Amino acid sequence: MKHTLTLLASVSLLIGCNKPENDKKIQGKVEKEQIAVVSKVPGKLVKIFVKEGDLVHKGDTLAILDIPEVDAKKSQAEGAVISAKAQYNMAVKGATDNQIKQLEAKQKALKEQYDFAQKSIRRLSNMLKDSLVSQQTYDEAFAKYQGAQSQYIAVQAELDDAKKGARIEQQTMALGQQDRALGALKEVETADKERYVIAPQDMSIETITLSVGELALPGYTLFNGYVDNSLYFRFTLPESQLDKVKKGQELSVYVPYKKQDFKGKVTTIKQLGAYGNIATAYPDYEMQESLFEIKITPIDTNASKDLITKTTVTLAL
Repeated sequence: MKHTLTLLASVSLLIGCNKPENDKKIQGKVEKEQIAVVSKVPGKLVKIFVKEGDLVHKGDTLAILDIPEVDAKKSQAEGAVISAKAQYNMAVKGATDNQIKQLEAKQKALKEQYDFAQKSIRRLSNMLKDSLVSQQTYDEAFAKYQGAQSQYIAVQAELDDAKKGARIEQQTMALGQQDRALGALKEVETADKERYVIAPQDMSIETITLSVGELALPGYTLFNGYVDNSLYFRFTLPESQLDKVKKGQELSVYVPYKKQDFKGKVTTIKQLGAYGNIATAYPDYEMQESLFEIKITPIDTNASKDLITKTTVTLAL
């Protein structure tokens, strides 16, 4: 019995002696900021210009979608714009040159009829005073005079409208139709640009979710990747160890597979909302303790840019 107790005490002492050494180092992961490129409009994938592992730059075309509905709407919108512009120009400019010539000829003919009727009514007026014509004859001639006068005034107004264009309300309405048609065309052109899937920033392509010929739906992720030059080391600490780190502190992170240390600066300390986000393997913490995410950004980004994401790193505290 004594030997057994002695053995247990020895094992406990051995574990106790070794535990501080393990506690001095915590494990973390190499991480990069993730980015997803999605499609904004539905369409069939007709061309992919990149492959997994490629590094692309902001503005590069990653893929092209076939969107037949947009092509049809674009043709309709272009036709509507042409029609609306013609309507507005006609409202502003008024009649054509030939129409104006016809109205001027009509005005000249009616002017001659009006002048003749005016002369006739003067003569008949004098003759009526001398009882040379009857009142009935004079009244008939006066009615023709008034008719000629009305026709002449009407053709003058018609000619003025033709030269000045349509009334301002009609011009405003035609302008509104033109603006609406231009807006519809701009909307279609914007949708047409969405057939080109563009890299939002410098990034590495990690996964391509669709193949050529497959249908991409709005909001569907086409490409997953990592933002270029966004590498950092991520660790998980319980609140009881937060006194060992502070924002802006420079620390040395060891990368086992490289057998190399990398200098870094603590850039983020924030509480984790879920235990599923724990980065440190086998963390030593009490269940009631809050956990915190520690981000350490390498000081020499060029030296660390080729580190493999999700590999294990250690930090001595």
